[in-house]
Amino acid sequence: MNPYIKQFPELFKGKKVLYVHGFGSSGQSGTVTRIREVLPEAIIIAPDLPIRPEEAMALLQEVCQKEQPDLIIGTSMGGMYAEMLTGYDRILVNPALQMGDTMKDHGMIGAQHFSNPRQDGVQDFMVTKALVKEYKEMTEQCFLGITDEEQKRVWGLFGDEDTTVNTFDLFREHYPTAIRFHGEHRMNDQSFMHSVVPVIRWIDDRQEGRERPIVYIDINALRDKWDKPNSSSQKTIRTLLETYQLYFVAPAPAEAQHYADVNAWLYEYVNVPAWGHTVFSNQKQLLYGDYLIDVEKTEGMATLIQFGSDTFKTWDDIAAYFERLGGQ
Repeated sequence: MNPYIKQFPELFKGKKVLYVHGFGSSGQSGTVTRIREVLPEAIIIAPDLPIRPEEAMALLQEVCQKEQPDLIIGTSMGGMYAEMLTGYDRILVNPALQMGDTMKDHGMIGAQHFSNPRQDGVQDFMVTKALVKEYKEMTEQCFLGITDEEQKRVWGLFGDEDTTVNTFDLFREHYPTAIRFHGEHRMNDQSFMHSVVPVIRWIDDRQEGRERPIVYIDINALRDKWDKPNSSSQKTIRTLLETYQLYFVAPAPAEAQHYADVNAWLYEYVNVPAWGHTVFSNQKQLLYGDYLIDVEKTEGMATLIQFGSDTFKTWDDIAAYFERLGGQ
């Protein structure tokens, strides 16, 4: 049993997810297996893409027209194609938005071998300078006709250890939702579960009009005296994310450095779930939500869970409390 993989049958239940694979891969990759395991009730569509970009794009447009996917996930080269499939919710993971340059920079010219089995049985292919030029011309079609509505439908996830592709700044010029996650170019189980699944959940909630109970977590309840995460806090956060909408709360002093420090800490230890879910406030009692996890005895609108008190001495105690609540 894979310790990083957990199934979420309620996510995208009965809905269609189109996966667009990377260069030299196929619809039979490990990532496709991973998506099917994690979203067992979703319909996963993962075609093998032709090597020539015009043919690949034509196939994807045909698939979209026929299947009308509820979500498109594209990785690497697949992220480049997914960006151009307008009109759908999309997650681009380490998108190779300058594919022609990437191929040249990483010596992808000459005889190549597909990294995964393909339905046509082909195992090898040739990359010529002419093909690289075709990819370069294809990437010039990225970012055309982006509307305000389109900007809300595209999420970019960028591994902070990716040494193959770096298009974070380019993507951010066109879309506001550019998020760095802990991981390399090739996604593994851990980066998928901790970085991609939270975004899938946000998109599914928005599509379904689903409002989850809100839990505010004061950053001081997460940090120990050495500025590291308290024991079991990260594990509890990952469990709570399955049922609740989490927001992370920190004071709002005048010093600008404080905001940078808080964001850096949350980026390091919470990462993607803290993106767009951080609240700076000196009036925690006014926060409108269901629960507040805090080290202080804050009387307010949310039910207080006082970390360090007799009832909630540890994060394991907090986890047990929410488990008893059963998502309420």
